[in-house]
Amino acid sequence: MATIYDVSVMAGVSLATVSRVMNNNAKVSEKTKQKVLDAMQVLGYRPNTIAQSLASNCSNSIGVLVSQLDGPFYGPMMTEIESVLRGANKHVIIAAGHSDEAQEKDSVEFLMSRGCDALILDIEAVSDEYLIELSKGATPVVFINRYIDAIKDRCVYLENEQGGFMATDHILSLGHKDIAYISGPLFKLDVRDRLKGHKRALKQYNIDFDTTLHIESNFKEAGGSEAMEQLLAMNKTITAVICANDQMASGAISVCLEHGLRVPEDISFIGYDNIPFPQYISPKLSTVSNPIHEMGKMAARWVLQHVYNDTEIVVESSFSPELFIRTSTKAID
Repeated sequence: MATIYDVSVMAGVSLATVSRVMNNNAKVSEKTKQKVLDAMQVLGYRPNTIAQSLASNCSNSIGVLVSQLDGPFYGPMMTEIESVLRGANKHVIIAAGHSDEAQEKDSVEFLMSRGCDALILDIEAVSDEYLIELSKGATPVVFINRYIDAIKDRCVYLENEQGGFMATDHILSLGHKDIAYISGPLFKLDVRDRLKGHKRALKQYNIDFDTTLHIESNFKEAGGSEAMEQLLAMNKTITAVICANDQMASGAISVCLEHGLRVPEDISFIGYDNIPFPQYISPKLSTVSNPIHEMGKMAARWVLQHVYNDTEIVVESSFSPELFIRTSTKAID
């Protein structure tokens, strides 16, 4: 089996130069780099990444924990994380927590056991106290879509309360008063924050929050459909529905159309997240942005800055939502 020494002899360079080539160090000339790569190919040499990480105390791998692997929300986030880190010659190891405390903790332990240089966590079910303790460990950790004041310098987050307010304020500004609300699971912080913003907007317009018109759902299209069926079965007057994400809004709209209701002529809808596909259906969905892809990019940059000492990188931690008004909302006649 060929060794790094064999490569250095064949290429006619030092061991340090071979090491710099393997680490993609810019200080090596293209001519020298090619000599080393040619020697590696001829000898069939493959770097022992485990030995390298033990010697350098650096694995060049980052653990990424996400809530789920399916759906249109987390894909863009993972894409941005992988793209930024690959551009710096780093690699990701991905695990899913499925919004379950035990699975999230198990996934964190798994990623740490892989010798990751840092962890990027989109984590929902574990307590703030657990994450505060985790952040005190030897492995640097940054959190996406989670804000904890005690470790706010490690949090990349959206101002969800303001986003919830913006969605409801838009509906109220159109004259709607009979408003239903479909939320995600209330154990999630972002869900509670959006609902808090919804209630703040209602209060500003002197409208009471009708608990019977609040359905807790699951952030999925099917959940939105089921929630809308429940609302229609109440036989209450509803002129607008505010959904805590776009997927539930899409499912709820499909039910209304099946029941012969026109959107937005009979009932208005607004979602949350601004994922791509509701922009291309009819009616086009009004929504509030959730720039999860940008948050993923910033979390990856945080790692490059704090773990790999890239001081030229700029990292933004707080994101403000933006209202997108399309054709699914309409003023009361």
